[in-house]
Amino acid sequence: MGKVFWKPGNLLYPLPAVMISSGREGEKPNIFTAAWAGTTCSTPAMVSVSIRPERYSYEIIKDTGEFVINLTTEKLVRATDYCGCVSGRDVDKFQAAGLTPQPSKAVKCPGIAESPVNLECRVVSVTKLGSHDMFLAEVVGMDVDDAWLDAKGRFDLNAAKPIAYSHGEYFTLGKKIGSFGFSVRKKK
Repeated sequence: MGKVFWKPGNLLYPLPAVMISSGREGEKPNIFTAAWAGTTCSTPAMVSVSIRPERYSYEIIKDTGEFVINLTTEKLVRATDYCGCVSGRDVDKFQAAGLTPQPSKAVKCPGIAESPVNLECRVVSVTKLGSHDMFLAEVVGMDVDDAWLDAKGRFDLNAAKPIAYSHGEYFTLGKKIGSFGFSVRKKK
């Protein structure tokens, strides 16, 4: 049993499957699905999303400098997939996917009301990489659905059943097998 050497590729899986919403004032807002999004800094809170220039949302986000990352759940998996398969040039994805535009507080484009978390983002820079451009953005606001707060006001995202994308397939997260620092904690 050995390893086979392959040409370079992106097999860094699983990844969060998120829906990115954007919009210009006076126009219909749009949504696209992305798995190439991630955390880049904690203070200030910053994220990145890589977008192909051919995407309908690319120019909207480049022009406005704003977008919302909407976390997805098992209940949203069909809408998540749909928003990654059709173009906003041809269809109103909010309407077609049965999603509700939610006014944002820190940016002008809407979030998705059905999402448990909406990260309101303002673009800091755009880096051309090749097939995709990476939009680095500061999280300037965050909307959290209070349905997922426990009695002490702590957010329980796992109860919302977030989904991940792995090599062309969607998955819910599995059972908890540890928590940060468990390997070095002193045993009582």
